[in-house]
Amino acid sequence: MSYINNVRMFVRVYELGNMSAAARDMNVSPAVASSRIGELEKHLGIRLINRTTRSIQPTEQGSIFYPGALKMLEAMNEAEAAVHDVTNTPRGSIYVSAPLGVGRRLIAPLIPEFHEAYPEVHVRLRLSDRPLDITGEGLDLAFILGQLPNSEMKLKNLADCPRVLCASPVYLAKRGTPKIAEDLLKQKHACLLLQFPGSSENRWVLKTETGPRSFEVSGPYTSDDGDVLVNWARDHRGIVNAPLFDVGDYLAAGELVSVCDATPPVDVYLASLFPHKRYQDPKIRLFLEFVGERLKAYLKERTDLHTSFMHSISRVR
Repeated sequence: MSYINNVRMFVRVYELGNMSAAARDMNVSPAVASSRIGELEKHLGIRLINRTTRSIQPTEQGSIFYPGALKMLEAMNEAEAAVHDVTNTPRGSIYVSAPLGVGRRLIAPLIPEFHEAYPEVHVRLRLSDRPLDITGEGLDLAFILGQLPNSEMKLKNLADCPRVLCASPVYLAKRGTPKIAEDLLKQKHACLLLQFPGSSENRWVLKTETGPRSFEVSGPYTSDDGDVLVNWARDHRGIVNAPLFDVGDYLAAGELVSVCDATPPVDVYLASLFPHKRYQDPKIRLFLEFVGERLKAYLKERTDLHTSFMHSISRVR
């Protein structure tokens, strides 16, 4: 197994582009990671990676070796999955990604529970609001939040996720409370924007009487972390367009107030995306079914609570 472990380490170093990151991902020290790469290079009689004090770069031979190494590991994983399916004992690692807010609040709390049910399966979770290259980064499964993309990969919609525009009472007292989408522009509100290379979050798609419309909004604050935007809204900096599960507690507590209730944001979807062949792996099917059932129940509960809360508020108003 030492050769396979060395190959696995090389693949993770190649995909992550960083020895320390690959070591953390594989739960070993950087010294062990470097040693495994060295052993593999000695076995092959070639240099796979050029190391400097600041970075690592695959050699030409390393780039040639990587696709074959990946196929080798995939074949090994498929063979192990077939055996474990027969023995009913799933084991191994699952590499999962999720947006920051989804990962922190929805996915991460479920992983220990899943591990207790299936102690031989280890979930490696990566969080980022940036789009990830699932195949290129060696992921088995990615959770996505947004409009469902056109993709050659297998896509499974898990739940609808309402979004809401909201701001603090202090901000609204100073700047006014927008009632409809057009007020965002007329009143020149500070909109808190999720932005990263390739994002289009300066355009908010809102429900209007004539159907969904895209509005180009602006504001002085942008971030690639949705939690930062929510905290800025709580700090009276502007209006945030956020998933209900991110801000529901703040709305119920009165720390944030929903605005543009007549023209709310269109719902987005929480979905999973993965290569078709990955779904043949029983441990990935188990994880997705386990997480999917709990997410649907949780998000439905949060939506029902918010709907009840909004009805009570409207009666008071």
